[in-house]
Amino acid sequence: MTVEEAINTAIEYEIKVRDAYVDAARRAKDEVGQKVFQTLAKEEIHHVEYLKEKLEELQRTGKVTTEGLRTSIPPKERIAEAASILKTKLEGEDRGQEMEMLRKALALETETSGFYRRMVSDLPGDARPLFARFLEVEEGHLAIVQAEIDYMSGTGFWFDMQEFDLEKG
Repeated sequence: MTVEEAINTAIEYEIKVRDAYVDAARRAKDEVGQKVFQTLAKEEIHHVEYLKEKLEELQRTGKVTTEGLRTSIPPKERIAEAASILKTKLEGEDRGQEMEMLRKALALETETSGFYRRMVSDLPGDARPLFARFLEVEEGHLAIVQAEIDYMSGTGFWFDMQEFDLEKG
């Protein structure tokens, strides 16, 4: 795969993920859930725009740089605050629709991260930093989605930290 083909494929992946988050934000019943999905949707919108700029840069100069890729995912502390609010609001509520949307997002993020991982290993050295940065950002999205699934499914874990111990009661 050429770098240009890789960027075009990355755009397709990012559009799929963006559309899933936009739909999830629209369908989510909980205000906090809506905000999480909206934040992730905005992030993916930025990724699509950024990749289009990188494609233009590649076509214009024959090279691609990594400057300007940012993330809007809040710090871990802010996510923890939102989770505590979410915990209170979700107690006793039917979370089936939100879980379905989160599982769909997890599958898309897993697929997208896998693509970026392959590009980091398969593309020429000068193109790898672009895809390595995307892999880093997408793995952060993957962690957030998985954490939400773990939390909502009541596994006792949130961000890989055990919230309760069944043996201790």
